[in-house]
Amino acid sequence: MASVVLSEAEKLYIVHGVQEDLRVDGRGCEDYRCAEVETDVVSNTSGSARVKLGETDILVGIKAEMGTPKLEKPDEGYLEFFVDCSSNSPELEGRGGEELGTDIANTLYRVFSCENSVDLKSLCINPKEHCWVLYVDVLLLECGGNIFDAISIAVKAALFNTRIPKVRVLEDEEGTKEIELSDDPYDCIRLNVDEVPCIVTLSKIGYRHVVDATLQEEACSLASLLISVTSKGAITSMKKVGKGSLDPESIFEMMETGQRVGKSLHIALQKILDEEENLGTSRPKVGFLG
Repeated sequence: MASVVLSEAEKLYIVHGVQEDLRVDGRGCEDYRCAEVETDVVSNTSGSARVKLGETDILVGIKAEMGTPKLEKPDEGYLEFFVDCSSNSPELEGRGGEELGTDIANTLYRVFSCENSVDLKSLCINPKEHCWVLYVDVLLLECGGNIFDAISIAVKAALFNTRIPKVRVLEDEEGTKEIELSDDPYDCIRLNVDEVPCIVTLSKIGYRHVVDATLQEEACSLASLLISVTSKGAITSMKKVGKGSLDPESIFEMMETGQRVGKSLHIALQKILDEEENLGTSRPKVGFLG
């Protein structure tokens, strides 16, 4: 992951500020940076979103394609994640970027392994034969800290924006089944994203923890806890990252903070998505080249 080099004096300044609930950019320990969310930014996808969280810039595109259901779940569709870390940071070139991309993809698989996160049965067209496969492509345009949270926000926004064509399964007299796609571009199904979790990363700095850490704050943190939280505040998965250790009391405090912050994050994100959709085609589009 991209990092910055800080002197001992700079680290001490950041750590002491966090202990006083005053971070370098003026935020409190539980405050997120200003986020920009825009959906429907890539024309040749089923759904897309771009999220800018501080200096972190994420682009997500979702493509719905027909596939064959998995043997263990013959009546469900499924999601496939691919992460490209083509950031400008030299540390993310070559093997470093590939390892980070694999780590992010594995984290997303784990977050979406919860049965209720996405209604996969609605993606089934014909049990054991045909289903919709959602290929979720994540592009890390710029890394400015807290990439897991930004990616999870972008994935949820892109899923909210995803439109899947309605299909009908026709069977002739001989029992041969054919799939017919609707010609109407507005005749589509939408995914229910109410239970899609968002990741809240809590970084331990000194004796306290912060959310939405910048690169400078990440350099002062030896351990972080990634918590995926639903809109109702339920924790679906946790992952500890970093070389440092976390004591049980700190973990419980971070879980409580993650639940509280996660619920607020979902409310704010859903409000933005609803407002943007209500604007319809009249809304100005910036796009990922803007």
